[in-house]
Amino acid sequence: MSDEIKEVSDEAAATDNKSAPKLPELDTVFGLKKGMTAIYSESGVRMPVTVLECKPWTVTQLKTNDKDGYEAVQIGFKSKKIKNSTKAEVGQVKKIKLEAGFQYKKEVRGEVPEDCELGSKVSLAAFKVGQKVQVTGKSKGRGFSGVMKRHGFAGGPASHGSGFHRRPGSIGMCTFPGRVMPGKKMPGQYGSKNITVKGLEVVAVNEAENLILIKGSIPGAFNTMVKLALSGTKR
Repeated sequence: MSDEIKEVSDEAAATDNKSAPKLPELDTVFGLKKGMTAIYSESGVRMPVTVLECKPWTVTQLKTNDKDGYEAVQIGFKSKKIKNSTKAEVGQVKKIKLEAGFQYKKEVRGEVPEDCELGSKVSLAAFKVGQKVQVTGKSKGRGFSGVMKRHGFAGGPASHGSGFHRRPGSIGMCTFPGRVMPGKKMPGQYGSKNITVKGLEVVAVNEAENLILIKGSIPGAFNTMVKLALSGTKR
């Protein structure tokens, strides 16, 4: 009797797998930086890792060469309130039976996967342990900073009335060209720029909790939206 029940359950599981739609895989995903921690490898080596939360993004539009002049998959994440959604956003998401737009919308350019349909969720299956990836994020903004903090200048003597301390020093030129050359390292806005780090390694992928662990550090503060792409991907 138990064998018969087991056979029936196996058949039911097989039919469920067939009926379940296959989630599209993209070589570029977006996630929120949740901070850093450390894990241990099988050999006992401690590795610092950055935790990215890549919750499923919804496919909102498929762009084609005939209609838009290029191929891309537009995806959305985190629903807005209806009152905060524009009429254009509401009209677009009606096609996927939603009422409000998304707070985040991104485009992944390239050939559209065959199994990619409007309203489907993007899978993380394209990212495997050991793969090399490149991460792009906005660095922490540090405001208007001096040359010692911004560029690592040594500064001058701190005592004996030098009056130099943390100043940049001379920035002038000779009689010719008689001006400050472009690109001179001076005080100014520090941080808050898009930075891409290449050659990082995927240490672990938890599809159940939508987490990807990347070896090392990546730019950005807590909850910064970052782009994660397989190495060699041109986006």
